[in-house]
Amino acid sequence: MTNDTEGAHELVARLVFGSLAAQTVRAAVRLRVMELIGDEERSATEVAAAAGARPQPMTRLLRALASLGLLREHTAGSFSLTPAGATLDPGRPDSLTSLVRMFTEPTMLRAWEHLDDSVRTGDVAFDTIFGKDFFSHLKDTPDLSAEFNKAMSQASRATAAVLPHAFDFGGRASVTDVGGGDGTLLSAVLREHPTVTGVLYDTEEGLAQAPKTLENQGLTSRCSLVAGDFFRSVPEGSDVYLIKSIVHDWPDEQAVTILTHCREVLPPAGRVLIVEPVLPEVVDTETAGLTYLTDLNMMVNVGGRERTRSDFEDLCRRAGLSLTSVTPLVGADPFCLIEVTAAG
Repeated sequence: MTNDTEGAHELVARLVFGSLAAQTVRAAVRLRVMELIGDEERSATEVAAAAGARPQPMTRLLRALASLGLLREHTAGSFSLTPAGATLDPGRPDSLTSLVRMFTEPTMLRAWEHLDDSVRTGDVAFDTIFGKDFFSHLKDTPDLSAEFNKAMSQASRATAAVLPHAFDFGGRASVTDVGGGDGTLLSAVLREHPTVTGVLYDTEEGLAQAPKTLENQGLTSRCSLVAGDFFRSVPEGSDVYLIKSIVHDWPDEQAVTILTHCREVLPPAGRVLIVEPVLPEVVDTETAGLTYLTDLNMMVNVGGRERTRSDFEDLCRRAGLSLTSVTPLVGADPFCLIEVTAAG
């Protein structure tokens, strides 16, 4: 075999075995492996005993995790966490355990088994399998909904660290976060800009963890919680409407409806800030990252899509808005800040 052929085979094998790697990480989270190892070097026997597992299978799991870069084996059977592995300890502030749980959740993966059907028909596989849409399913399963909220909070941390400095929020009186979940992103804006007040707008189940977030950040008096449906209306009274990871959840018609409701309450000098990945017009393999996989996830699970700048311009035009700029959020790749005003 030529080197090119060997490289091609290796790439395909690595991609196919990706699902096995994901399940290995899921098992580690469910067994609390990283939490049990903590900041020390631990033997597989110690970890197995603490996890209620058998030593030999645990050793095999830990070595697989080491091969994935999540653990380091120092001497035979003795392991410590790598920086990446540490993010799977739920007790750490940068933990990604809920994100892992959600994106390896069998409910979410079922639709992926029918990706080819969605490509052929354009139908949302999740709806066909479960007889309801993804968000209705979350509403009916509170535990899964809470995990989803935690996962979205973890996914928003990088954006929350950079967004408050990417736009002049200090020159505004009030910000409404449309579909803002537990308030992770809006809290970051309010902490950085103490003269600004906030409105967190989401469904009742979406807001379930928000009171705790606001209380922990000392922001209860500066942020109101409003439960509602952004397909029906958006609260008036703010001069900035922030929408992160919402537009990509929906097909074009529903996305236009959400943006139209923002336009209806937007004051003359107001801004709509959309925070989403923005795809290039042609795939750049050097910078593609995982965004095209999230695009497929939108297809099979919720019926939404990732979009290019021209796609966003079209949505905004149809909603009576005008896209003025797209700025990559450095440190929160692949997210961009899409600044939108009322159309003239």
